[in-house]
Amino acid sequence: MLTRNLLADALPPATGERFDTLLSHRNLVVERIVSSSSVAPTLCVQTQDEWVTLLHGTAMLEVDGEAVPLQAGDHLFLPAGTPHRVTEVSEGALWLAVHLHSSP
Repeated sequence: MLTRNLLADALPPATGERFDTLLSHRNLVVERIVSSSSVAPTLCVQTQDEWVTLLHGTAMLEVDGEAVPLQAGDHLFLPAGTPHRVTEVSEGALWLAVHLHSSP
């Protein structure tokens, strides 16, 4: 059994966000996301459900046209097809995202 650390190599990229897959099993994907404070607000509309939590930092999301402020410890569920984007984020913000894909 391989043990890994969620906080290892968690320095933010120069710009944007880095997505690291921690687990991919059947229809479940767990990602660690590390954000720089320089992100381009890109609209995402995913085919899978997503549960996301902000572990460190602050962020502002736009979810289905509504501003949603987040601080460390906050989490939310984004059903498949929900338009969302990160509009602001603190340097080094650390996220955990759980994606649940439909069964093949």
